[in-house]
Amino acid sequence: MINIENPTKLIAQLQDVARQAGAKIMEVYHASAETSFKNKADGSPVTVADEAAEAVILPALKMLAPEITIISEENAASHNLTPPDQFFLVDPLDGTKEFLRRDGLGSFTVNIALVEHGAPVLGVVFAPALNRMFSGIVGQGATETTADNMRSISIRPVPATGAIAVASRSHRDAETNQWLEDNGIVDTISTGSSLKFCLVACGDADVYPRFGPTMEWDTAAGDAVLRAAGGKVTNPAGDLFQYAKKDYRNSAFVAHGGL
Repeated sequence: MINIENPTKLIAQLQDVARQAGAKIMEVYHASAETSFKNKADGSPVTVADEAAEAVILPALKMLAPEITIISEENAASHNLTPPDQFFLVDPLDGTKEFLRRDGLGSFTVNIALVEHGAPVLGVVFAPALNRMFSGIVGQGATETTADNMRSISIRPVPATGAIAVASRSHRDAETNQWLEDNGIVDTISTGSSLKFCLVACGDADVYPRFGPTMEWDTAAGDAVLRAAGGKVTNPAGDLFQYAKKDYRNSAFVAHGGL
């Protein structure tokens, strides 16, 4: 049970925050043909767009729900906090490599999730370059909103033609390829960021296996949307994926739609 008085109101507020952050990201994206970046200690890139989006999100969340702890990718101090029973997980710009690639695919997102007792219970994923907003409240359903439409989304039964997997564009590895082979999956969609969860949630794909390293802020919002759409995320052994782990670091997982 979600420990929020009005989760529908909160999800609408989070959508607004994500759109505001997305606008800041796109300002940077359109400002010049190239965006400078620096590498963090873990080797991943960070840009002024990451920082500008976070500068929107953190104050907004503190105003909306001052009692809820915020763990955010670009706020390094928050990574040292012991996770409470309820907290926000934020990635202000997921898919920074895709953002820097400027390939026109727009596969980068703003991720905001609420985690309770180790499970994501609601989340929003906004792809500002595509104007696609995915939202989900576990137990109440998931939606996709575009410029001219809002629709309910749900996972699909695996078609007779076979399952389609979605895989990371920047981080696909041999273990992923082996898993796909072992499960007889030959059709794949390649994209970046938490959009991979959302493609499974809306029935464009059936499964998303991930064996490379990720952090909880990379996955929680997309995981919430997928769970709200009827899917689930497990470890490779089939156990339900948990959050509030040590250092907020994920192990391998498989995000299931109808597969």
